[in-house]
Amino acid sequence: MLHDNLSINKEGHLCFAGLDTVLLAKKYGTPLFLIDEDRVRKNARTYINAMRKYFGGDSGPLLASKALCFSEMYRIAASEGMRTDIVSPGELYIAHKSGFPMGRAFFHGNNKTDEDIAYAIECGIGYFVADNREELEEINRVAAKKGIKQKIILRLSPGIDPHTHAKISTGKVDSKFGSAIETGQADEMVQLSLSLENIALDGFHCHIGSQIFECEPFCDAADIMLSYVAHVKESFGFEAKTLNLGGGFGVRYVEEDPYIDYAENIKKIASHVNAKCEALKINKPTVLMEPGRSIVADAGMTLYTVGTVKTITGYKTYVSIDGGMTDNPRYALYQSKYTFEIANKASEEKVLDCTVAGRCCESGDLLGEDVKLQNAERGDILATLVTGAYNYSMSSNYNKIPRPPVVMISGGVDRVAVRRETYADLARLDV
Repeated sequence: MLHDNLSINKEGHLCFAGLDTVLLAKKYGTPLFLIDEDRVRKNARTYINAMRKYFGGDSGPLLASKALCFSEMYRIAASEGMRTDIVSPGELYIAHKSGFPMGRAFFHGNNKTDEDIAYAIECGIGYFVADNREELEEINRVAAKKGIKQKIILRLSPGIDPHTHAKISTGKVDSKFGSAIETGQADEMVQLSLSLENIALDGFHCHIGSQIFECEPFCDAADIMLSYVAHVKESFGFEAKTLNLGGGFGVRYVEEDPYIDYAENIKKIASHVNAKCEALKINKPTVLMEPGRSIVADAGMTLYTVGTVKTITGYKTYVSIDGGMTDNPRYALYQSKYTFEIANKASEEKVLDCTVAGRCCESGDLLGEDVKLQNAERGDILATLVTGAYNYSMSSNYNKIPRPPVVMISGGVDRVAVRRETYADLARLDV
């Protein structure tokens, strides 16, 4: 099957992380997010072990919180010895509340408010990934008031286009994120950072985009960033201790997506980085990466119940389910492809060409078009595969639909990590 944590049992039902998804749907109801904790840990260890082996030193991965954020994820990351990156005060709150060691947390964002900055410093944030002049000056002001010297790394734009979807490409010169190297604005940020008394510049960060299947764009970004490290050393007398190459490795959502050997890609990038540092005569920095999707995507599945199967003669068939863009907006946003299965008929042939539609009062509420499915009927359980990343974390209450629960599976045992929202939850903040 698409990933090795999927199987079909003797009843012909789809199994995930060793458990029958039809029984899980019956136990917890639908829609339902499932997360395979053992797969999360396996994916994390792939990065941890490969980065330690090939980059050496204290190099390693940060869990990209925005891909999947709730308390148990931070506990898992902490127990595996990972760092984490956070992109909002909400993520910061959950990480802090969960007991994650905040000295290992990096705070991103292109527009951190004064309140965000003060809150992060109060929580003991390890590093700010600083984006702009105003942010640097405010960090310096708050740090001075607290009597500390705050560590930062600067987010830079290397001018790389990895030819991914425009909305998930973030390393180009005209991105809203970071300071461009080629325009000279990165130099201005370095000079400012070094001049501020309560700022401790530690290194540089870049992120070129997401769902990238080749390692060459990362090698290209490393070339540019390391050349910039050498330039800053020569021009300003500062040598970066840390280089964060961001995230972006792709995952298999459908059969035509290639398989990625993450450890092998890390090995190739590390070899490239090591050679480049030697050629530039600079010390090799601690290298960080920010996998989110490639840690959690294939550790996730979403289950729905089929409601209507509507065939418009001469046009198409709609299979409508009890969820939709409220729990998975990625098709509406990016036309992202997914693999679907009728979980209670997983051993049967896929003979139905259809569009999978959600329940929202919105014509764009679709999860997939030109989808192949087993014959579907009311009451069937439909599974969407590889939904661990950017599904729960992007879910909403549009149309006042409650968010599904998150059930984690480990060692063949299922448990609730996030409870299902109720209608009372929807009105809890009303006054």
